[in-house]
Amino acid sequence: MYNAVFKRAGLPWVYGARDLPEPAQAERFLAERDFLSINITTPYKPAALAAADVQAASARLAHGANVLANKGGTLIAYNTDGQGCVASLEREGVTFKGASVVVCGTGPTSLSILHAVAQAGPAEVVLVGRSVERSHEVLRTYADELGGMVGRIVDMPALREHHLSFAEVYKQVNFRYGSYDTSRQAIAGADIIIDATPLGMNEGDGAPFDTALLRADQTVFDVVYGHGETALAAAAREAGCTFFDGAGMLVGQAVVTVGILRDITETAALDIPEDELFAIMADAAGFDR
Repeated sequence: MYNAVFKRAGLPWVYGARDLPEPAQAERFLAERDFLSINITTPYKPAALAAADVQAASARLAHGANVLANKGGTLIAYNTDGQGCVASLEREGVTFKGASVVVCGTGPTSLSILHAVAQAGPAEVVLVGRSVERSHEVLRTYADELGGMVGRIVDMPALREHHLSFAEVYKQVNFRYGSYDTSRQAIAGADIIIDATPLGMNEGDGAPFDTALLRADQTVFDVVYGHGETALAAAAREAGCTFFDGAGMLVGQAVVTVGILRDITETAALDIPEDELFAIMADAAGFDR
């Protein structure tokens, strides 16, 4: 995806993979800082955040980074998961404004998505996980950190038209929490359900919650893709839900990353319209769009 964009922009940059199976190797690679930008995936997002010199709000609120950008030797941490998720769903016609949204999971991907969903203007967002206590702790920390940001700095404006600023999220969006067992009513009543857990990446994985709760008029999104049909995907389709997997999110977060590279390098050649970027990257990845 990235190499297709670099080619389109006429840049000599190359995106590749680096096999670093041992933590010490990864630490040395980061310390050398011989890269412009890298992507990080589960379970190393918290470690990537800790390695950064500067933490963007997106990474700080998520407690994990999936992008490290090198600006003159300074490592800046970002988390583009949430923006990529919301942008890909909005591209498919999903409307968050005024909706009830359930986000499954309590890790960095879930928190990134939780915040991006909240910025899209829902009536409420419910964070659910295996434990009520864990969901409460994670949501309370997020709310405290968001409130601290709102209190310390000039309000950070919305990233997209019709979305909410940080202060508007803090003041307007109703956040709730629970477990898969205690939030059955919230899951059954949700307009949009987002599974941000890794369930489905391994054979035999079940869905995070009782899929008998699904209704035909719900939109269901699973961050997992490329591992065959997950249990949640199968159940959502059987229930008649509108279902999307994580392929669009992968492209969406990559589009955001290109914007980061454009900004930190001031490379005008990367000033490509978002729709065109999405098309270039989706085609390169072999995804339908």
